[in-house]
Amino acid sequence: MKKSLLFVSALLLLTPIISRAQSPIDGNWKFDVNKTKMPEKPDVYLLQDGMYHCKTCVPPVDVKADGQDQKVSGHPYYDTIAVRVVDDRTIEITDKRDGKTVATYKTVVSADGNTSTTEFSDSTASTEPVTGKGDAVLVAKGPSGAHLLSGSWRYTKAENMSDNGMSVTFKVEGDTLNMTAPTGQSYTAKLDGSDAPYKGDPGTTSVSVKRISKNTFEETDKRNGKVISVERMTISPDGKILTMDVADKEHGTTMQLIADKQ
Repeated sequence: MKKSLLFVSALLLLTPIISRAQSPIDGNWKFDVNKTKMPEKPDVYLLQDGMYHCKTCVPPVDVKADGQDQKVSGHPYYDTIAVRVVDDRTIEITDKRDGKTVATYKTVVSADGNTSTTEFSDSTASTEPVTGKGDAVLVAKGPSGAHLLSGSWRYTKAENMSDNGMSVTFKVEGDTLNMTAPTGQSYTAKLDGSDAPYKGDPGTTSVSVKRISKNTFEETDKRNGKVISVERMTISPDGKILTMDVADKEHGTTMQLIADKQ
């Protein structure tokens, strides 16, 4: 009888540990940029007559391209943007919020105008800048006489991404999912789809998470009650790969990210 009671007691003590171990999303995950499927929908720009227009920005951006800070509204990550034309193939953009630089971008278009490369440093939603490079191909030319940046561009891949922008950690505790990232973003959300605060990102104010199945979770990000993105995260049967299908509701795009368990 005494041995039986000891066995039961030991089992009860182990139950939380077993429960945590059985959650396939638990652990640190690192995304592989080489396996990323970028959005098919292109970004559209026009740089002409001293004006810069980002037609697919939400809301659209229309500012003077004179290298000076220009006020913009409706953007949670920045409130001014400065566009500097370096030459007929190169531009530099600086985003600021409350007078502080939060992102810089340098885009160089190839001599034939068919490809471009953008180097960036982005701390709009990060305690430390996320750096990297993105390549794009031209899918539709801009008007005659416009800067070579003008046109519709589809991003094909990211390169040289800093580690702080490529990792995320998840942990299930009972009926709650915890997320933390090196960029300073985090949340603790019930797995019943109820809203919880999203911390460390001025563009995301709340999050809700549902457990669809043992290996599948669905995260919904919101800004002031409006859905801005939905991510479905599926862990492979062997527990080694996380596939994240992202639906960007603001821009009407989709992409897929693949992460390996560390």
